[in-house]
Amino acid sequence: MRFPMSVSSDPAIRITDLCKTYAGGKRALDGVTFDVPRGQIFGLLGPNGAGKSTLINILAGLVVKSGGSATIWGFDIDQHPRNAKRSIGIVPQEILFDPFFTPKEALEIQAGLYGVPKAERITNALLAAVRLTDKADAYARTLSGGMKRRLLVAKAMVHSPPILVLDEPTAGVDIELRQQLWDYVRGLNKQGVTVVLTTHYLEEAEQLCDRIAIINHGKLIANEPTRQLIAKAQDKAVVVEVDRDISGPLDAPCFERIEMTGPRTIEITYRKDKVNAGDVLAALQKEGLGIVDVSTRDPDLEDVFLSLTREAAA
Repeated sequence: MRFPMSVSSDPAIRITDLCKTYAGGKRALDGVTFDVPRGQIFGLLGPNGAGKSTLINILAGLVVKSGGSATIWGFDIDQHPRNAKRSIGIVPQEILFDPFFTPKEALEIQAGLYGVPKAERITNALLAAVRLTDKADAYARTLSGGMKRRLLVAKAMVHSPPILVLDEPTAGVDIELRQQLWDYVRGLNKQGVTVVLTTHYLEEAEQLCDRIAIINHGKLIANEPTRQLIAKAQDKAVVVEVDRDISGPLDAPCFERIEMTGPRTIEITYRKDKVNAGDVLAALQKEGLGIVDVSTRDPDLEDVFLSLTREAAA
């Protein structure tokens, strides 16, 4: 399969001061601004109700924005809606399709809706790519949940868009299928497809995404390369095994949080911008505890996510 490539430095998606207020006054998006660079796997994260699906539905043309602007592959969604829609493929969170069509028929119909001439359709290649060749002529209602999810990905790619948006694509999917799906997505990305991903599995986002934006209560609270974002986490944990059972509470100014994970094992969280692991161990020794074993846990995307969303909610 070949996908549209461009040497343009313009972003794949440009969101500028995007707002959406629903009837009744609920403000789902409040002046959101960010760019999705071309050729990247871009993570769009946030708690439930943060505004992620509203933003995606605006890009898909399913929701009308209240203000701001959005361009897809250089096409404004208001001024050039047909070109904008043709430049993006969206895999929805919900599994929706006609159960009486076969996968092959579903892809052919979808390609026809996008005006793809029969000679240019890539139905068989897509079925092979998502491992559904042997199910090409089976009714869609007979497919497993994982197969249906893969069929949705194939439907989003029938017109070879340069941008693929995946809205919670691995929700309720087993580990093996999740890995297959990500292998396919990485392959698309290597061929030049820009991928936008929303997921509740933060470990997935950390492993896959070049850059991550976080939305909370309709506002953008972070937008940075993944490594830089994780480096912002100031909480660090040290797991300590001591030489005797701990009977009473432990407390020290350098402890942010403390959790008993066993009669002689504790996990202590501290702020690495204020103290270091040596200060934590010294505080334990002042309590008369001997140190038997120590291990540390570096911050990950989940730590950053929780920290940023707590701050935004405060």
